[in-house]
Amino acid sequence: MNHTQEKKSMLSQGIIIFIYLAVLTGLEFFIAVSFNSVPLLVVVALVKAGLVVYYYMHIYKLNLESEKDDKSYNYKAGTNRLGLWLFLVSDSFVFGGLMVMRVNLLGLSRPELNQLLGLGVTAVLLVSSFFMNRGETMIHNGDRRGFLNNTLITFILGLGFLLGVVLVEWRIAIHEGITPDSGVAGAAFFMMTGMHAFHVFTGLILLAIIWFNGRRGLYDARNYPVEAAAVYWHFVDVVWIFFYPALYLIGTAVR
Repeated sequence: MNHTQEKKSMLSQGIIIFIYLAVLTGLEFFIAVSFNSVPLLVVVALVKAGLVVYYYMHIYKLNLESEKDDKSYNYKAGTNRLGLWLFLVSDSFVFGGLMVMRVNLLGLSRPELNQLLGLGVTAVLLVSSFFMNRGETMIHNGDRRGFLNNTLITFILGLGFLLGVVLVEWRIAIHEGITPDSGVAGAAFFMMTGMHAFHVFTGLILLAIIWFNGRRGLYDARNYPVEAAAVYWHFVDVVWIFFYPALYLIGTAVR
């Protein structure tokens, strides 16, 4: 497979995974609206997360052998990859704790939130992961302009998600009487979305850094240290894949 074919194959794979994610998200919403089966919603979320982790977050690369030259980019990427994943695993315990809190406090109930807005911000975040994958693929194949364009789109979509949750969803929730001190539903909602919003914000900082570095010409096909930022961004997406049904779809709505 030559360089051009490899690039097309990688981009095509990203599109296919995105289509799967879009269909599964639509299925998830349909299940919640039609018969609200918790086991099915959990299965769909697990499948979506598995697709993102394996393909977009490149977990299979943990098994790749690194080059022996300790000064090469591939060697440095291989040795740093494990450290990155250990950090993500440790960070996932924070979000896992929040999920346990939500289950223990709310059970089969949830905050009464705007369903269409929740679906909208979820779609925006999934689309941002798609463009992040394209940007990483572009710089891997030496396309700096494609990397810059797709990373910028990712940043704009991520900022849109953040503003949609913090400025729109929070204001609507407060207007409807759902506040951090209004009860367990409000406390769980603001704690979970607040912690996730903080991680989105830090992800946007990382995206801005790699975009500016790419614009300065620091990356090329042989040296493209953007994997950490890309994987972190997809990690934020994976967290929301579970938070979305937990907050918007599962259970009976309560204030």
